[in-house]
Amino acid sequence: MNILGLINELIGLPELASEHGSMVDHMLEMVHWLVAVLLIGWSIFFVYCLVRFRQKRNPKASHAGVKGHASTHVEVAVVAIEAILLLGFAFPLWAVRSAEFPTGPDVIKVKAVGEQFKWTMHYPGPDGTFGMTKPELISGDNPLGRDPEDPNGKDDFLYTELVLAKDRECIVTVSSKDVIHNLALHPMRMAQDAIPGSIADMWFKPIKTGRWETVCGQLCGAGHSGMVGYMEVKTQKDFDAWYKENTPSPSPEKSSADSSDEEKAKS
Repeated sequence: MNILGLINELIGLPELASEHGSMVDHMLEMVHWLVAVLLIGWSIFFVYCLVRFRQKRNPKASHAGVKGHASTHVEVAVVAIEAILLLGFAFPLWAVRSAEFPTGPDVIKVKAVGEQFKWTMHYPGPDGTFGMTKPELISGDNPLGRDPEDPNGKDDFLYTELVLAKDRECIVTVSSKDVIHNLALHPMRMAQDAIPGSIADMWFKPIKTGRWETVCGQLCGAGHSGMVGYMEVKTQKDFDAWYKENTPSPSPEKSSADSSDEEKAKS
């Protein structure tokens, strides 16, 4: 295990499985080191004050206060370090995650729709285009309100888990059907609120295969603690096989119509 992985384990960080996650972990480690130094320093200073200014040694209180500037220098140094962490790590990372979304046919796209108390994953099928959804069509058999008349949605499919491919960038579009939820993917160092009436995208690249729990990061009701899902990252070969297995086959009516059209075209 490398030093980064050892430190992560010691401070209780979950397993790292995304490309950008190392930068997040590095920032967290530096914050932990800063807090540790402050804890030790202020603890020593606290003990010093208890001994130095005890009543027996100072029977008469002094109201002049601190005359030196050491505490001011320490406070300025702490603020400077925090500014470096914010400007040097947090802002650049946020800028990349919020603006530089990946493009191209190789990007995996998924819609994650939250509701009390589960997640439903919507995949666009081989054509890469999501079919339309309409709130008025939502029912027990159609939980996302998919429009059956939309040709772009013929190859779409739903799944109960978030399944991705290793070393392929993905965009997860998060939304909610009822109250505010939060899709927290701890191994990917990503989380996004799911707000009713709006959508929000997050992107990352998995770099490790495995299966992990996903949790809801917002208190969303009495069953919040049970809103546990799963995320699985497969190899490209296994992901392709899984995708093909879950893609719905063309309906017989469509196949017959396509065959008739082809025969007419030939004649």
